[in-house]
Amino acid sequence: MRLARLFFLTISAVFVLAAVAFMPQDLCFESGGTYTFYCGTSSADCKVITVRNFAKTQKLCLKNICGESTEYENFDMESFLESVGGKVVFEEKFSDGINYYCTADLPYSVELYNHTINLHIAVKGNAARVASPIIFGGY
Repeated sequence: MRLARLFFLTISAVFVLAAVAFMPQDLCFESGGTYTFYCGTSSADCKVITVRNFAKTQKLCLKNICGESTEYENFDMESFLESVGGKVVFEEKFSDGINYYCTADLPYSVELYNHTINLHIAVKGNAARVASPIIFGGY
């Protein structure tokens, strides 16, 4: 009986580890130090969850993810756009930087000014925050 219980627990643990390993858990972006998830059904009810480590694992535990974001120092816009298949649709300047609204090969999207946008890049100096679909809560 004890051997059967140990066998069952071992098989269960292997099954859980295999399920976690093969579940789709890719992040939209390579983490830039902290990684933010936006959870909810719209920007109005959006909950912001920021983690420093284990973003892939954290993603498995969240429900209703409607966006993702991270920050980069020494940001190279051209290389980043190429890495996500991105193209700038329009831009907006603000006091100390610029917002780029783009299309890219990313899973989340919103409609802005009659355009489908799924990548938002806010650049300040050499640093940037990137998000799909957009940065919720400001930068």
